[in-house]
Amino acid sequence: MISIYTQKEQGEEWLRRYRGCLPLFACVLGFTETGLIPEISAAGRTPEDRKYTACADAEFLYYGPEYKAQYPLPPLAAGASPVLISRAVFESLKIPVHLFNAGLPQPPAVPVIDLGGTAARCLSSGAAMEITTVHHLFKQGLLWGERLAANNQHKYVILGECVVGGTTTALAILTGLGIDAAGKVNSSHPICNHAQKWALVQAGLEKMRGSREQGAGGDEGAGGENFTLSSSSSSSPVNPLQLVAAVGDPMQVVVAGMAIAASRSCGVMLAGGTQMLAVYALISAIAQTYALLWQPEEVVVGTTRWVAEDPTGATVDLALSLEKASLTQSGRTPPLLATHLSFADSRYPQLRAYEQGFVKEGMGAGAACIAAHLSQNWQQHQLLAAIEAQLERLSTASY
Repeated sequence: MISIYTQKEQGEEWLRRYRGCLPLFACVLGFTETGLIPEISAAGRTPEDRKYTACADAEFLYYGPEYKAQYPLPPLAAGASPVLISRAVFESLKIPVHLFNAGLPQPPAVPVIDLGGTAARCLSSGAAMEITTVHHLFKQGLLWGERLAANNQHKYVILGECVVGGTTTALAILTGLGIDAAGKVNSSHPICNHAQKWALVQAGLEKMRGSREQGAGGDEGAGGENFTLSSSSSSSPVNPLQLVAAVGDPMQVVVAGMAIAASRSCGVMLAGGTQMLAVYALISAIAQTYALLWQPEEVVVGTTRWVAEDPTGATVDLALSLEKASLTQSGRTPPLLATHLSFADSRYPQLRAYEQGFVKEGMGAGAACIAAHLSQNWQQHQLLAAIEAQLERLSTASY
């Protein structure tokens, strides 16, 4: 039910350690105006729909299919939101869910922890966020990572995300950290729009380099409550937090902070594909640049088979590329795990669309299935039945 694609021994050891444990789920919601570019993402049919995808997913995850949502799930070109998968598992297993707003254009209509961030501008601007916002969000991530782990001794936390356009900001972060990621990332489209993503990333990184040459942006005033963000290697090619400010999104730095802090006392599963590999690279670079302690052997990346085996991306190759960059060596390559979940035999065309490459992952869907197998030994038929039941309830409630 679970495949390990990289770092097999470390992955098996992690699964052994947390078998039978029930995790808690923290989902970080964020937004980048990159997601409004026509055709950039399939997570919402129009750019207008995509403004509300994170709010809709958060409401569905929290309240379920019968609730009359303020932000209903947006129509997709094909497929159904991956939140159906996450909700099916978390509801059945009673896994606690914590939602964080790292920076959305509008507040979601659910109980969320507001981290005081802002939505990011398009990464092609080379000035996605203020550096002060990035420092603030990173510290919030460290703080909450510690809090989530403290209430969760001997278990693990799943850190998920919802950011429309997030695989493009992920490509920007990976490339900025010196990782060969072009043509390797995934998308919610059946055939990844690599050229479109790459053009945006090139534009953003070029503008960032231009402003660096003019001596813009420093690390002043970044002192934290219990540590100071002062870079130990000022000669490093790029400062990871400045990179996020230039071409990233608000979720990335929050999850990086959460994972660093949580890994010190419990297991961490980064829930997602391309986006979480970028977060993992960021964790390694931040820990190295600021000499922060974390436990790489406690951190794995968990996703779906549709991401890990996406024929139009190269997820496994991307995971293996992480250790080749000088800024991310402290973390090496993370174990990449994926659920075997299949919708080939589903009676719903919206779910069968996943087998054609639509949607693939989001809202911690892959990690939720891995957790169901780890804690309750759920097999394919149990997962499929629970997910189809969610979809059935949703279609009944919609009439």
